[in-house]
Amino acid sequence: MSKPFYITTAIAYPNGRPHMGHAYEAVTTDVIARFKRLDGFDVRFLTGTDEHGLKIDQAARAAGQEPKAYVDAMVEPFRALDDQLGINFDRFIRTTDTDHKALVQELWRRMAANGDMYLGRYEGWYSVRDEAYYDDAELVDAVDSAGNPVRLSPQATPVEWTVEESWFFRLSAYQDRLLALYDGQPDFIQPVSRFNEMRSFVAGGLSDLSVSRTSFSWGIPVPDGAETGPSHVMYVWLDALANYLTGAGGLDGQWWPADLHVVGKDVVRFHTVYWPAFLMSAGLPLPRAVFGHGFLLNRGEKMSKTLGNVVDPSEMATRFGVDRLRWFLCREIAFGDDGSYSDEAIIERTNADLANGIGNLAQRSLSMVAKNLGGIVPAAQGEGGDSEAALHASFTALTQAYFAAMNAWALHKALEALMGLVSAANGYFAENAPWALAKTDTARMAQVLRATMDATRRIVLLAQPFMPESTSRLLDQLGVAPDARDFSGFNTIVAAGTQLPAPEGVFPRLTPEPA
Repeated sequence: MSKPFYITTAIAYPNGRPHMGHAYEAVTTDVIARFKRLDGFDVRFLTGTDEHGLKIDQAARAAGQEPKAYVDAMVEPFRALDDQLGINFDRFIRTTDTDHKALVQELWRRMAANGDMYLGRYEGWYSVRDEAYYDDAELVDAVDSAGNPVRLSPQATPVEWTVEESWFFRLSAYQDRLLALYDGQPDFIQPVSRFNEMRSFVAGGLSDLSVSRTSFSWGIPVPDGAETGPSHVMYVWLDALANYLTGAGGLDGQWWPADLHVVGKDVVRFHTVYWPAFLMSAGLPLPRAVFGHGFLLNRGEKMSKTLGNVVDPSEMATRFGVDRLRWFLCREIAFGDDGSYSDEAIIERTNADLANGIGNLAQRSLSMVAKNLGGIVPAAQGEGGDSEAALHASFTALTQAYFAAMNAWALHKALEALMGLVSAANGYFAENAPWALAKTDTARMAQVLRATMDATRRIVLLAQPFMPESTSRLLDQLGVAPDARDFSGFNTIVAAGTQLPAPEGVFPRLTPEPA
């Protein structure tokens, strides 16, 4: 029986259209999910939208709509982007789903039964944009466009002083247990830079957390029997984080605990401090790891409407091609760090790696097989000589490096190893010059072509998580059967005598658009 693997993105807040950050998180998580499926795991991949809270309530009222009607319309571009980018999720969850509401209320009851909820009064700073509370020491003094002094959150978002009755969660009671978690399981928070930030934050002391609101009603109601005053709805992050349990099949669902939460670095605190504390309170297992990726910058600058540099990822995918965009995001940006993109960078990187690299390798060998061997895969000619031994050694080492990097979520390093495979195969092809052998030694030519095609097959198999559509077309051209495309078929060579289709280019070179 296949080993289960449960992976999630953070759920998106649909108060605007999806941006490149949403695309980046969806693509990188999808790459890991596809890799695990190809490696024999039974994968559950969850993504979706976070649809409650004051920010949605305000946006709906500004649009003259009821909140549910507003989010119903705003969710569609997120679903459409996932479809366009080839995001192969198992469930697209919405926090307005009926089963989610019931689960969150039961989670609350379990936390309350543990003695961790009490009624009080919240007075402090709140960022509507972040849907987050901040201590005074965390705020940054700044000036607005009119030159007036303002206070901002660590994410540079406006904060406002809030006073209201609230239910509180005894977060302070979990400080020692959280520190013990971090010290006993340091890979719970990845990469190391995020671990250090969160451990320092928790070691500095924790305050109890306000987990209900009374100033608006767009949210999941606090369960009956818990209220003594105004009508309370749950803090949006308690609601949102619980989506991972709903997607797992419930509080005791078959897919829980999650193996990996992939989230942006700006929400690592919620996932590695609040979330494990909530789960500890409810007596539930903790996720195995949280990976906080960096921000995606447009030409080195954070995207903002003020700067006018917000880019539509759907338009980018249409212009450059889905697989080229997926490749670039995983190859160019060290997963976990901030990264930058531009039209020129996408064109330069994908032309080098895909048109000149993988595409050129496949096209040259397949074209020679079509021209000189009638498109028929030649028979093996023994184990070969020194060139074949060197190629085999390179492939063994680089394939091991690829798998090690992928299992450490180092997507960029996996692609470095994969491009090393491309260089080794291209070097073998150039060194043995089958175009010259066609005139002097056709048997040796056939041997070189077969070795090159098999090297290309292995490269394309490993590239599948990153470029599912393009690699499928290449594997068709290489004669790889549909049931031999997961990693269990890595050493399954294409049978001699297989008739290949006419080769077609998959990665044409891109040229910059005129200024």
